[in-house]
Amino acid sequence: MLIPKRVKHRKQFRGRMTGKATKGNTVSHGEFGLVALEPAWITNRQIEAARIAMTRYIKRGGKVWIKIFPDKPITAKPAETRMGSGKGSPEYWVAVVKPGRVMFEMDGVAEEVAREAMRLAAHKLPIKTKFVKREDTAHLDMDAPGVNAKLGGEINEG
Repeated sequence: MLIPKRVKHRKQFRGRMTGKATKGNTVSHGEFGLVALEPAWITNRQIEAARIAMTRYIKRGGKVWIKIFPDKPITAKPAETRMGSGKGSPEYWVAVVKPGRVMFEMDGVAEEVAREAMRLAAHKLPIKTKFVKREDTAHLDMDAPGVNAKLGGEINEG
Protein backbone atom coordinates (compact mmCIF):
# COMPACT_ATOMS: atom_id res chain seq x y z
CA MET A 1 0.00 0.00 0.00
CA LEU A 2 1.06 3.55 -0.65
CA ILE A 3 1.29 5.64 2.53
CA PRO A 4 3.65 8.47 3.53
CA LYS A 5 6.68 7.46 5.59
CA ARG A 6 6.16 10.37 7.96
CA VAL A 7 3.94 13.46 8.07
CA LYS A 8 4.19 16.85 9.72
CA HIS A 9 0.55 16.85 10.86
CA ARG A 10 -1.45 13.67 11.57
CA LYS A 11 -4.85 15.22 10.82
CA GLN A 12 -5.84 17.54 7.96
CA PHE A 13 -8.87 19.58 7.04
CA ARG A 14 -11.10 18.07 4.37
CA GLY A 15 -10.53 20.89 1.86
CA ARG A 16 -12.23 21.54 -1.48
CA MET A 17 -11.76 19.99 -4.91
CA THR A 18 -12.65 22.90 -7.18
CA GLY A 19 -11.26 23.58 -10.63
CA LYS A 20 -9.14 21.54 -13.02
CA ALA A 21 -5.72 20.01 -12.43
CA THR A 22 -2.96 22.47 -13.33
CA LYS A 23 -0.08 20.14 -12.48
CA GLY A 24 0.33 16.56 -13.61
CA ASN A 25 -2.01 16.99 -16.57
CA THR A 26 0.39 15.73 -19.26
CA VAL A 27 1.77 12.29 -20.09
CA SER A 28 5.40 12.80 -19.10
CA HIS A 29 6.99 9.36 -18.57
CA GLY A 30 5.15 6.83 -20.72
CA GLU A 31 3.36 6.81 -24.06
CA PHE A 32 -0.21 6.24 -22.81
CA GLY A 33 -2.10 7.60 -19.81
CA LEU A 34 -5.33 7.38 -17.82
CA VAL A 35 -6.86 10.82 -17.12
CA ALA A 36 -9.47 11.61 -14.45
CA LEU A 37 -12.61 13.35 -15.72
CA GLU A 38 -14.18 14.02 -12.28
CA PRO A 39 -12.88 15.27 -8.92
CA ALA A 40 -12.48 12.58 -6.26
CA TRP A 41 -10.54 11.17 -3.36
CA ILE A 42 -8.77 8.02 -4.58
CA THR A 43 -7.80 5.72 -1.68
CA ASN A 44 -4.52 3.86 -1.46
CA ARG A 45 -6.44 0.58 -1.83
CA GLN A 46 -8.06 1.74 -5.08
CA ILE A 47 -4.69 2.81 -6.49
CA GLU A 48 -3.20 -0.57 -5.58
CA ALA A 49 -6.15 -2.48 -7.10
CA ALA A 50 -5.81 -0.52 -10.35
CA ARG A 51 -2.05 -1.13 -10.43
CA ILE A 52 -2.51 -4.88 -9.94
CA ALA A 53 -5.19 -5.02 -12.67
CA MET A 54 -2.87 -3.28 -15.16
CA THR A 55 0.28 -5.25 -14.38
CA ARG A 56 -1.55 -8.58 -14.48
CA TYR A 57 -2.90 -7.82 -17.95
CA ILE A 58 0.39 -6.64 -19.50
CA LYS A 59 2.23 -9.54 -17.79
CA ARG A 60 6.00 -9.03 -18.10
CA GLY A 61 6.01 -6.48 -20.91
CA GLY A 62 5.92 -2.73 -20.51
CA LYS A 63 6.26 -0.39 -17.57
CA VAL A 64 3.61 1.32 -15.42
CA TRP A 65 3.99 4.65 -13.62
CA ILE A 66 1.65 5.73 -10.80
CA LYS A 67 1.44 9.53 -10.98
CA ILE A 68 -0.72 10.11 -7.87
CA PHE A 69 0.21 9.55 -4.23
CA PRO A 70 -2.17 9.26 -1.25
CA ASP A 71 -0.80 11.95 1.06
CA LYS A 72 -4.04 13.11 2.72
CA PRO A 73 -5.14 11.33 5.93
CA ILE A 74 -8.88 10.71 6.36
CA THR A 75 -10.11 10.37 9.92
CA ALA A 76 -13.06 8.39 11.23
CA LYS A 77 -14.66 8.01 14.62
CA PRO A 78 -15.39 4.53 16.02
CA ALA A 79 -18.88 3.05 15.59
CA GLU A 80 -21.48 3.88 18.26
CA THR A 81 -19.54 6.87 19.57
CA ARG A 82 -21.37 9.96 20.82
CA MET A 83 -20.92 13.30 19.09
CA GLY A 84 -18.11 15.54 20.20
CA SER A 85 -14.92 14.51 22.04
CA GLY A 86 -12.62 15.66 19.25
CA LYS A 87 -11.68 14.52 15.80
CA GLY A 88 -11.34 10.82 15.04
CA SER A 89 -8.09 8.98 14.42
CA PRO A 90 -6.63 8.59 10.89
CA GLU A 91 -8.19 5.56 9.18
CA TYR A 92 -6.86 5.60 5.61
CA TRP A 93 -5.04 7.76 3.07
CA VAL A 94 -6.33 9.36 -0.14
CA ALA A 95 -4.94 11.17 -3.17
CA VAL A 96 -6.86 14.31 -4.10
CA VAL A 97 -7.54 14.05 -7.85
CA LYS A 98 -8.98 16.88 -9.94
CA PRO A 99 -10.32 16.62 -13.52
CA GLY A 100 -7.52 16.48 -16.09
CA ARG A 101 -5.02 14.76 -13.80
CA VAL A 102 -3.00 11.93 -15.39
CA MET A 103 -3.18 9.16 -12.78
CA PHE A 104 -1.37 6.28 -14.49
CA GLU A 105 1.07 6.05 -17.39
CA MET A 106 2.25 3.08 -19.43
CA ASP A 107 4.95 2.39 -22.01
CA GLY A 108 6.55 -0.55 -23.80
CA VAL A 109 3.30 -2.17 -24.97
CA ALA A 110 1.05 -1.87 -28.03
CA GLU A 111 -1.80 0.65 -27.94
CA GLU A 112 -4.51 -2.05 -27.88
CA VAL A 113 -2.86 -3.76 -24.90
CA ALA A 114 -2.45 -0.44 -23.07
CA ARG A 115 -6.06 0.54 -23.80
CA GLU A 116 -7.41 -2.75 -22.38
CA ALA A 117 -5.13 -2.61 -19.33
CA MET A 118 -6.25 0.96 -18.58
CA ARG A 119 -9.90 -0.09 -19.03
CA LEU A 120 -9.44 -2.82 -16.41
CA ALA A 121 -7.77 -0.31 -14.09
CA ALA A 122 -10.56 2.23 -14.64
CA HIS A 123 -13.12 -0.29 -13.36
CA LYS A 124 -11.30 -0.28 -10.01
CA LEU A 125 -11.63 3.50 -9.66
CA PRO A 126 -14.71 5.43 -8.44
CA ILE A 127 -14.60 8.07 -11.20
CA LYS A 128 -14.98 8.43 -14.97
CA THR A 129 -11.65 8.30 -16.78
CA LYS A 130 -10.27 8.70 -20.29
CA PHE A 131 -7.45 6.91 -22.14
CA VAL A 132 -4.97 9.35 -23.71
CA LYS A 133 -1.78 9.20 -25.76
CA ARG A 134 1.26 11.39 -25.24
CA GLU A 135 0.52 13.62 -28.25
CA ASP A 136 -3.08 14.15 -27.06
CA THR A 137 -1.98 15.85 -23.83
CA ALA A 138 0.46 18.36 -25.36
CA HIS A 139 -2.31 20.98 -25.67
CA LEU A 140 -3.50 20.58 -22.07
CA ASP A 141 -0.67 22.78 -20.77
CA MET A 142 -2.18 25.71 -22.67
CA ASP A 143 -5.16 25.66 -20.28
CA ALA A 144 -2.91 26.49 -17.31
CA PRO A 145 -3.51 29.96 -15.80
CA GLY A 146 -1.25 32.71 -17.10
CA VAL A 147 0.01 30.84 -20.17
CA ASN A 148 -1.76 33.15 -22.65
CA ALA A 149 -0.40 36.20 -20.84
CA LYS A 150 3.18 34.91 -21.20
CA LEU A 151 2.66 34.26 -24.91
CA GLY A 152 1.41 37.79 -25.52
CA GLY A 153 -2.34 37.20 -25.56
CA GLU A 154 -4.45 35.86 -28.38
CA ILE A 155 -2.97 35.38 -31.85
CA ASN A 156 -5.61 37.39 -33.73
CA GLU A 157 -5.79 40.52 -31.58
CA GLY A 158 -7.44 43.26 -33.63
